[in-house]
Amino acid sequence: MTTFMGVPGPGGASGGANAVGAAVLGIPYECVGHRPRTGADQGPAAIREQSALLRPYQPPHADFDPLQELPLADWGDVAIPDAPVAEVYEAISAAVAAILDAGAVPVGLGGDGSVTLPQLRAIAAVHGPLGLIHIDAHADAGPGKAPGELSPTTTFTRAAEEGLVDMDRAVNVGLRGTQRAAGAFDFAAGLGYENITGDEMFQRGIGETGAYLKERMGPAPVFLCFDMDFFDPSCAPGVCQPECGSPGAREGLALLQSLAGLDFVGFDINTVSPPHDVGGITALLAARVGLECLALACQKT
Repeated sequence: MTTFMGVPGPGGASGGANAVGAAVLGIPYECVGHRPRTGADQGPAAIREQSALLRPYQPPHADFDPLQELPLADWGDVAIPDAPVAEVYEAISAAVAAILDAGAVPVGLGGDGSVTLPQLRAIAAVHGPLGLIHIDAHADAGPGKAPGELSPTTTFTRAAEEGLVDMDRAVNVGLRGTQRAAGAFDFAAGLGYENITGDEMFQRGIGETGAYLKERMGPAPVFLCFDMDFFDPSCAPGVCQPECGSPGAREGLALLQSLAGLDFVGFDINTVSPPHDVGGITALLAARVGLECLALACQKT
């Protein structure tokens, strides 16, 4: 298997490595609900494949090799059991916990938006309630169809209920587009999340939005969740739920770059759907998002 950016890994999600600063973990899982598009379980392999096109230096904002500075290991993929969602989440959390036990920062490659919750569970168990920057077209914080539902649409509902997120430092960024039901943003706000819509982000400007997020997060640990449908489908067509009228690659990468200095303790990049991609451009952009995350991991103040 092609490893992320060509870095040799420890031989699977249960492996280990010496002096690892960050570890990429594939999470090939899709909690299929009512979406017309499926295929996000193929995302980790596609992102790794396209990452071979990247070079590590990003002057002028990150003119260093984060793969060496961290250093980075590819932890392989979570062995997803053929089991109910709750048991799958346990397997994902255990794999993330192994990375944390090695003293490394986990970088999860989904998978759809359901894979975020088990990552949060493992990281919050070590660091306590986390500051959250959730970059997405959708809040992923809905009521669900049944109490306790585990699905992409209830990820951050459960995270708030379980105390995984510091609700004084929990921000959704880029919300916009079509939603499944009325009041989606209001429901998320009722849980305690701050919503910065796509229109508000553009009105503030990317730089000012990033500066505001850094002020909100402060010096305490932060988790970054990046859903690839944040991008316009013109540059990221291969996602589970595309939303037109969205930021382009330039704006999304600039937003990430503006967050340098925060204490990131985990990253999650999700919702790449290779069957709907065109020439691998969505997976390539996701790999670049991953490289930006690795640079952020090196830029703690």
